[in-house]
Amino acid sequence: MRLINVQTGKLEEFHGDTPSYAILSHTWGQDHEEISFQDMQRGGAVQRRFGNKLDGLCRQARSDGHSHVWIDTCCIDKSNSVELGEAINSMFRWYKESAICYVYLADVLCHNGEVDSDQLHGSRWFTRGWTLQELLAPRRLKFYDCDWCLLGEKYELASAIGSITGIPYGILLGFDDLSNASVAQRMSWAAKRVTKRKEDLAYCLLGIFDVMLPMIYGEEEHAFIRLQEEIIKKTADDSILAWGMSPSLNDDDETEIPT
Repeated sequence: MRLINVQTGKLEEFHGDTPSYAILSHTWGQDHEEISFQDMQRGGAVQRRFGNKLDGLCRQARSDGHSHVWIDTCCIDKSNSVELGEAINSMFRWYKESAICYVYLADVLCHNGEVDSDQLHGSRWFTRGWTLQELLAPRRLKFYDCDWCLLGEKYELASAIGSITGIPYGILLGFDDLSNASVAQRMSWAAKRVTKRKEDLAYCLLGIFDVMLPMIYGEEEHAFIRLQEEIIKKTADDSILAWGMSPSLNDDDETEIPT
C-alpha cells in the first residue's frame, strides 16, 4: 500500500506495518485536474499545480495528528493492470482500516458555518458508484466543502445522509452490520449511482458484498453477472435474483476511480 507522507509530500510504500493514515473520499474532475501517480513521481513543481484538494487533505491530516494520507488518484499506479486489480479488491478494506475518512465535496460551499441542505442533497458525491463503499466502510467520516470548511461528522449529518441515500440509520453509523441488510437492499443503495465504465457498476460493490473478482475491463455488463455468481456462492439470500444484469442502467462520461 502506498501512502503520502504529509510532511514531505512524498509517496512511501508499505508491506505489512502500515502506519495510521487518513483517507480521502471525493469525486474526480477531468483527468488534467487530478494529480496522478506519475505526477507524484515527477515531484514538486508538477504537484504544486494541482492545489486545493491534495494540499487541503495533507493540511487537515497534519492538523488532526495523522502522518500519512491515501488518495486514489495518486497512490495507485493505474497503468499497471495487476496493481489496479489488487487495489480495487482491497479498496473497502483500506477505507475500513483508515483512522478517519475525509469526504471532500467540491460542489458544496459552506455559508457562515452552515450547510445548505439543497447543496448537500445535490452533491455529485451522493450519485457516484465508488463513494457508496467510502460512505459505509470507514469507522469515522468528516465532511468538508470545496474550501475545506468542516460541514460535520457523519453522525451529525446522519439524518440528511439517510434521506439522500436510503440507507438505514443503524447501518449508516455502524451500529448494525452491513451483512444484516439483504442483498436486494444493498443493491438498492447503488441503483441510482453512476460510474464511467459499465464494469465499475459491479466492481464498486465488491466490498459491499465481501467478494473478490479479477478485473476484466471490456466485459461490460458481464461483470455484474460474475458479481452475482460470487454473491450466490456466499449467501442463500435469493433476493439478488430481483436484479437483472445490472444494479443500474445509469452510466455517464465522467472520469473517476479507478479507470
